[in-house]
Amino acid sequence: MLQDKHGIIDYSEQGTGPTIVFVPGSWATGSDWSGIIEALDNRFRAVTTSLPGYGGTRESRTADGCSIDRSSETVEAVIRRAGGPVHLVGHSYGALICLDVALCGLMPLMSLTLIEPVAFGLLRQAGDLAHYEQWTALRDKYMRSFDAGEREAARYVFDYLGSPGGFDALPPRMREHVLDRTPSHILDMCSGFDPSIAGLANILLPTRIVRGARTASSLYKCADILSRAMPNASLHTVEEAGHFMTATHAAELAGLVRDHVKNTESLAWADLSFASPFGLGSRTCI
Repeated sequence: MLQDKHGIIDYSEQGTGPTIVFVPGSWATGSDWSGIIEALDNRFRAVTTSLPGYGGTRESRTADGCSIDRSSETVEAVIRRAGGPVHLVGHSYGALICLDVALCGLMPLMSLTLIEPVAFGLLRQAGDLAHYEQWTALRDKYMRSFDAGEREAARYVFDYLGSPGGFDALPPRMREHVLDRTPSHILDMCSGFDPSIAGLANILLPTRIVRGARTASSLYKCADILSRAMPNASLHTVEEAGHFMTATHAAELAGLVRDHVKNTESLAWADLSFASPFGLGSRTCI
């Protein structure tokens, strides 16, 4: 654990080598990276955390103060504790946090790995209104249902991101966890983070974007748009994988992370100015 101005933050690390900070998505905690970290076989220094409202990280947001800044500040506190430069890996909403941290330029980063980023605003900017409106209709239904007192409202988003019936297929204890954390997930959804396609061109870090072949079509398109917007990004599709691939395809993801980090490290030795500039940005940076 560590402490910052907003309260307690989950912090754990293991292994030695280049430092990788793993940022989980909504409903998840640092332990959700355990399969990937185990497959890395202690060849890297793996740092994990949880976002506000999940795991042991205090929920410091409110309905009137739910900007993405609070979640990004949590990750920045973890990076400061870990010491930089670091490789940043994020899944789903955690991938959006990684993008915000990179755009702000406050932290010493070496690379990004963005797994299934839920950057739905890119669909609107790219003119894919069919997919964008499909997502916003689902989002609005979810939030209206939750406001009306429907305890299982989260199933709408969970099944959309995963597959129909996915929520009901969860073990009872996991379903209860999702439902208990719905208030924090609502705050995630209201974060207001919508980076411009033009602004993403300013992220020069080596970036690997990962999507599942069986993910929602809107997310599949998001990954494509993002990979073309970032000048040093590559796109990798994991066959047979859906949105929650950190649980189902841990070994393959570990290989993708390992190779990306190792390739970036080899480039860094050739250019000691390789790490992203830091200390020059501001928290209001999009």
